[in-house]
Amino acid sequence: MPEFIISDDLPTPAGPYSHVASHGDTVWTAGFGPMDPATGDVPEGIEAQTDAVIDNVERALAAAGLTLADVVKVTVHLEHLHEHFAAFNEVYGRRFTGTRPVRTTVGSTLMNILVEIDVVAARSH
Repeated sequence: MPEFIISDDLPTPAGPYSHVASHGDTVWTAGFGPMDPATGDVPEGIEAQTDAVIDNVERALAAAGLTLADVVKVTVHLEHLHEHFAAFNEVYGRRFTGTRPVRTTVGSTLMNILVEIDVVAARSH
């Protein structure tokens, strides 16, 4: 049976969805923005927002007992793809070290944020 997780350690979902879903050894996260889970504040700038988003992804994975090292696929949405890609990529490269997951990065219209990320992770045996 699939398991669905909503965590108090993450920003309140903006709609009727869970933070994390898992089935067997596969874990999916919702798309996370840079909102601080405690205050709802959003930092300024692509670098700070990228760090904040990855912090939220880490919290989501922790709710399922995983870490960034377990991620196999990342989907990134950037509000300003051409303008922010290099700065985003620098922060991303600092946070995802070692074996790097596959990634898709696209330009998207986002709601008052600069970056959103969702991931797929796998439990190891």
